[in-house]
Amino acid sequence: MGATILKAECVLACANRLGEVPIWCGERRALFWVDVRGPAIHRLEPSTGALASWPMAQLVGSIALAGGGRLLAALQRGFHLVDLDSGATTLLVDPEPDQPEHRLNDGRCDRAGRFWCGSMNDVRRDPEGILYRLDEPKGLTRHLDGIIIPNGLCWSPDNRTMYFADTRKYHILAFDFDFDDGMISRPRLLVDFGTGPNRPDGSTVDADGCVWNAEMAAGRVVRYTPRGVVDTIVELPTSQPTAVTFGGDDLRTLYITTAAQNLSAEQLAREPLSGGLFAVRAGVAGLPEPVFGGR
Repeated sequence: MGATILKAECVLACANRLGEVPIWCGERRALFWVDVRGPAIHRLEPSTGALASWPMAQLVGSIALAGGGRLLAALQRGFHLVDLDSGATTLLVDPEPDQPEHRLNDGRCDRAGRFWCGSMNDVRRDPEGILYRLDEPKGLTRHLDGIIIPNGLCWSPDNRTMYFADTRKYHILAFDFDFDDGMISRPRLLVDFGTGPNRPDGSTVDADGCVWNAEMAAGRVVRYTPRGVVDTIVELPTSQPTAVTFGGDDLRTLYITTAAQNLSAEQLAREPLSGGLFAVRAGVAGLPEPVFGGR
């Protein structure tokens, strides 16, 4: 039996250079995401179409809900709290103050409210990145090193498995996850992309425990079973999907960010919606987005 094929539609032609890490806030009934190289944080209220943006002074790799009208943001130089009323940012900790070529990239909270985020060399793409775990308020733990481009962080519904992708190592890994102490072990291959050109980017997990991964350069999002079998393919009219999340009141709408960077004028003419925000009814529900610092 072949994979189910779905087609995503553009819900906002926002032309992000590098749209990334969408997260759904059920309290506000709104989708947040970032344009890494905008750099900015954006918010869309799908029911009204209302759009808001917060320019950032540094590249912004990822965000998480933080409660109290705030977001946690992984900026180029450290983890910050962002006040949505004023736009002010407050530094919590900079894990790599002596690495000017590095920046923080993909990140997400586990369901205990711990924020996991990877760093990367943004200049030379050398395997110098580190996967960190930030515990509220300022505790920082290193878990992995030798990373080129960290991506795809998400957790199984039973909190026993963590998934992680290294885009430039062309694979998605699964780890045993100890929910109580936030430790990972026993890495194993979930999906091997070979040598490309398709590359794994951001991921999310649905209520059935399947992993949805945005495949950079492939123009599609793929749903994998916990055994790494392709189950569903979501096709897009742009080649650079970057990340996914479930949203909407029923958490059954899959939102997809995309990128316009690195496309030639000819490619952009063929893919005019590159950098836009896309959505598709997925036929399965996602899981609520955790809040930093809270279970």
